[in-house]
Parts: sequence; C-alpha cells; structure tokens
Amino acid sequence: MAKEIPNCKRFTGYKPCYPDHNCWTDGCKDNISFGTKILIINLDAMGDVLMTTAQLATLKKVYPESTIMWVTLKVAHKLLENNPLIDKVYVYDAESISILSSMKFDLVMNVDKSQRSGSLAMQVDAEKRLGFGINERGQIIPLNKGAEYNYLLGMDDHLKFKVNQRTGQDYLSETFEIPYERNDYVFEFSNSEKEYIQEYKNAIGITDKDEIVGFNTGCSNLYPNKKMTIEQHQVLIERFLKTNRFKVMLLGGPEDTERNNIIAEPFGDRIINSPTTNGVRKGACYESIPQVIITGDSFGMHLAIALKKYVIAWFGLSCWTEIDLYERGVKLIPEGLFCAPCWKKVCPYELECIQMIDLDKMFNETVKYFDSLRK
Repeated sequence: MAKEIPNCKRFTGYKPCYPDHNCWTDGCKDNISFGTKILIINLDAMGDVLMTTAQLATLKKVYPESTIMWVTLKVAHKLLENNPLIDKVYVYDAESISILSSMKFDLVMNVDKSQRSGSLAMQVDAEKRLGFGINERGQIIPLNKGAEYNYLLGMDDHLKFKVNQRTGQDYLSETFEIPYERNDYVFEFSNSEKEYIQEYKNAIGITDKDEIVGFNTGCSNLYPNKKMTIEQHQVLIERFLKTNRFKVMLLGGPEDTERNNIIAEPFGDRIINSPTTNGVRKGACYESIPQVIITGDSFGMHLAIALKKYVIAWFGLSCWTEIDLYERGVKLIPEGLFCAPCWKKVCPYELECIQMIDLDKMFNETVKYFDSLRK
C-alpha cells in the first residue's frame, strides 16, 4: 500500500468520510488530528459518571488538540450522548475491551477504585496511567502521586467523614493532574429531545409561567436509605399544593415506579407522576421541567446539578462536603448526628438521619427561591 493511513479522526478505514470522496486520490478533506489520545475509564455509579464530566472542559484546555474516549457501563453510556467534548463512548463489554486493548493511548485516566476498572487501566497500552489500577495480587492501587489523596479517602474513614472538605471534582482534578477550575457538569439534549420536552409540557398543561417543584423520590438499590419515606413525601407535597401556587412532579427510574404510584395515589390528578420506564434520556427530559428539585444524594441529584436546577438536597449516610451545588441550591445535613456520614447499607440507629429531615426548611427554601425569581 503506497499511501500512509492518515492521522485523522474522520478516517475509519471502512468507508469514505464523505459520500463520493476518495481520501486516497482526492486527499483529506478536513484533516482533524487525533492529537493527545485520552481514555477515561468510569464504569461505576451513574451520578459519578455525570460528575466526572466536569473535568472535560479543563482536559480540553490542557490538551487542546486531543481525542477523548470514554468507557462506561451500558446503564450509564447514554448520559454521555451528544456530549460535544467526547469523541467516542464505549460500552464496557468483551467487544469494547478487545478493541481498546488493540489501541494505544497517551493517557489512561481511571476514576474508579474497583478491580474491573483497575484491570482495564492496566491492560490498555498507554504512555501514562492516572487514577487507579490493580497490582499482581489484585489489590487496588494509586497509579500516580495525584491519586494518593483520593486513594486515602477510601482507606481512612476519619479523613473521609470528618476531615475532608474538598469536593469530588476538586480531588478528581488532582487525580488527573490537571488544574481544578470548578467547571459544571456537561450534559446536552439533542434537538429532538428539546422538542419532546416541549411536547410533553404541552400535553400535561405546563406553561413557562408555572412554578414547578420536582421530587426525585428514589435512589440506587445499593444504598436504599438515601430516600425520604413515603409519608414525608406526601406531607410535603400536600403543603405545596395547599398554597395553590405550585405544581408538583414526581421523578424517578424503573425502581421507583411502584413507590411513586403509592406517593401519588392520594393526590390524583393534582400532581404530575412522570413516566419512570422510558429510559435515562427521557428521564432527564422530565427532570428538566421543574425549576426546583428536592432530592436525596442520588443519581437524580447529580442529574439535577447537570441540568442546572435549583437543588434542595438532604444528606444522611453520604458525604455532603464532596458535593458541589454550584451556588444553585441548599444542602440539608443532619446537624449534631454523631454517626453521619457513615456509608452504611443497613442503619443500626433506626434511620435517625431520615427521621430528622427538616421538611419545613425544604418548603421554606423552595418558596424563598421562587420568590427571588419574582424580584
């Protein structure tokens, strides 16, 4: 073969980049160099995947001519669709691992402290590895000096629960050895999704003048104690409805369907019980409609942050210091509760952190925010 394979992102070696254009005889139409080739490994927790997108703008600033690829789980990959800063998203499976193992990267950045992600970080051919890998005994290890603080947070409960005041985005920037610039999450709707949002609003009778409070009612099954009780939701919803001012939407995923139906049952058509089984992109469409989202520390909270909503988030078992609301919200934390945060899946203290959720503050902060928009 006489010609060299071009170093161009558009060239696949399978078909022309443009119809009726022959790269071999006509030359490259718009050569876009791969530049620095970066692979981000972030398989775990959909909320973490969204939070990691906050690193993309700085990565592009540090490596302006670059190609960013990302491998994640099937359940999370649609969160990265339509992201203008990512060139390619791979779903973590045998096929993708085979393809990635045949490629060479300048940088591999593994966010996850897990064996499967660490194994992939070690397998992929890379000039430099950042974040976390595994050693010959299968133990998770930090791969660079910048990852050491992040690593210690997983090993030292006192550091994580009592001492650390840094957000996840802050210490992940250090892990990636890039400046911390406090960038927003990156989540973009397609034009068709924007049209769908407007169609759905029209169908349920929502106008731009409506003041809408969204309740993200659920959480991951991995940590079931990140959600308020059904009764707490119903008490707070009734209070909002009595003002004759607000519209209320219930939000959630497939695991929340039955629970949302129970919460909604006493209110009939006085509230909007949005669909929960239409997939994560449609779920984001529904969550884009309320101006305020009331939520526990869950994927729904991270999605609300990504959508730049005003977030009223309550915390119990998880670390509130690691979450950045970007001055668009309020954190409700269990003041004086010795056991929080704890990251326990089963509570030995009768879920005090849930019992002491301040519903009055949730209501008052919501009213205060909407009042501020009228000024």
